[in-house]
Amino acid sequence: MTDLTLGAAHRTLRDEVTAELRRRILSGELAQGERLVEDRLAAALGVSRNPVRESIRVLAAEGFVEVVPRLGATVARLSAEEGEELFDVRMAVEGLAARLAARKRTPESARRLRAVLEQAKDAVENGQVERVADLNTAFHLAVGEAAGNAYLHLMMTPMLQRAQWVFSRTASVRGPHSWTEHLGLCEAIVAGDEDEAQARAVAHVAAARRSFLSAIGRTAKHPND
Repeated sequence: MTDLTLGAAHRTLRDEVTAELRRRILSGELAQGERLVEDRLAAALGVSRNPVRESIRVLAAEGFVEVVPRLGATVARLSAEEGEELFDVRMAVEGLAARLAARKRTPESARRLRAVLEQAKDAVENGQVERVADLNTAFHLAVGEAAGNAYLHLMMTPMLQRAQWVFSRTASVRGPHSWTEHLGLCEAIVAGDEDEAQARAVAHVAAARRSFLSAIGRTAKHPND
């Protein structure tokens, strides 16, 4: 017997289109600043304009799309300043998530974290950059779920979607390092070491920050990062 309801299992056409457009933005297929033409997107996806229009509204609310009256919609641009702000929040939120995950660890949460890591290892070894980015997000979401805090989980989902956008710019370089850092974080969580789990989570985000800023030719604002 499954614990999924019919409502939870059902995805509307708008949801499907939103997921696909979000994927294309995250992967760079739809470039930052690119204009989103409803007719063209509808034809490419084999749908009518309505779900595309609705999806653009959803993505605008998530910050992936900018809509200007009378000018239309474009893929948002992720500035260095926005990236820095995101990393500041990630350090606080993901450090707390790791601490709580270690405190509330269970055999099931350990199995889930290790399963994602195994998939990520295969993706890194096979150079599957887009899959590496997806699994990077999946690992952090799994940590959030292991934390067992509904409010924290609610915050992490949109935050990590934005973080994947940042990670996709450095995935080919960061992938192997990120996997190793995730492995260390997983070990600390499974061991129930709250202090070490939080420290490794913060160090991981700091390393990701440095990689991002290096990719865009900037240096970190905080020398201790």
